[in-house]
Amino acid sequence: MERLATAWAIFQGLLVEALPFLLIGVAIASLARWLAPGGRWMQKLPRHSVLGPLTGAALGFALPACECGNVPVARRLLAGGAPLGTALGFLFAAPVLNPIVLASTWVAFPNQAWLLAARPGGALLLSLLLASVLRLLPETALLDPALLEERRLNQPLAEVGLLERRTGLVGPATPKELPDKTPRPPLQEVLQHGSREFLDLAVLLVLGCAIAATVQTLLPRSWLLAMGGAPTLSVLSLMLLAVVVSVCSSVDAFLALGFAAQITPGALFAFLVLGPVIDLKLLGLLRVLLRPKAIALTSAAAAVAVLVLGQWINLLLL
Repeated sequence: MERLATAWAIFQGLLVEALPFLLIGVAIASLARWLAPGGRWMQKLPRHSVLGPLTGAALGFALPACECGNVPVARRLLAGGAPLGTALGFLFAAPVLNPIVLASTWVAFPNQAWLLAARPGGALLLSLLLASVLRLLPETALLDPALLEERRLNQPLAEVGLLERRTGLVGPATPKELPDKTPRPPLQEVLQHGSREFLDLAVLLVLGCAIAATVQTLLPRSWLLAMGGAPTLSVLSLMLLAVVVSVCSSVDAFLALGFAAQITPGALFAFLVLGPVIDLKLLGLLRVLLRPKAIALTSAAAAVAVLVLGQWINLLLL
């Protein structure tokens, strides 16, 4: 019964922490759908392999949402026809580069200048890597089928033919086949769409929080922190801890402050950079964006990159 009570308390904490940011993300996505129907501005974002992800990452400065809230916004970008690299750059970097997370990191570690630079720099580097890796896959093998179909409807005919749009029309693609301006949907329709999206994502979030709470209860943090002084094992253990704890990026710096003195600098960096990209509660939410194989590839690439960066920091600072 004690373990059950602990799991329930952890579950409640994770859910209460994440739900407001999920609501903010859905609200931003719904507002973008209403103000810019058709997503024409999204299609004008940079398509360059480096400039695109950097632009997406820069959007994070304007959006005060953690990784949970970024999922619906990233989905809106992809559904609106935004370049793949730009949307992925936003998805992976914005959870760390938004003002709330940067401020919380500074408040928690005001005397560790290296971390104040390394965390956003590492997040930016990781987003560039993941965007480059995932862009090697065709969109049909990368994106969720429902998202892919919605994305094709909002892409120019020069990129996606009529047959791929599933309109049932056959013929040459001409500019006249698309309206000059997509009419703005009624506000009631936007609110209904946003409500359905929030409920769908909330179900996935509840499932992810339940899994995270169960694993946390069965795998005490003390086991992982016991390896905090070893250069390589410390990084690996804190990476696992970040995935298991599944705390939002807006408050993870304060959690890390409690055990920062027991672990290596590279392990602290790994905890603060990997968690916003992949954790147990986020895995379910990513299913509305990516196929399972793409999620597995994202997890593997992020883990390898963070492990290398964390060990490199240990070599410099230990």
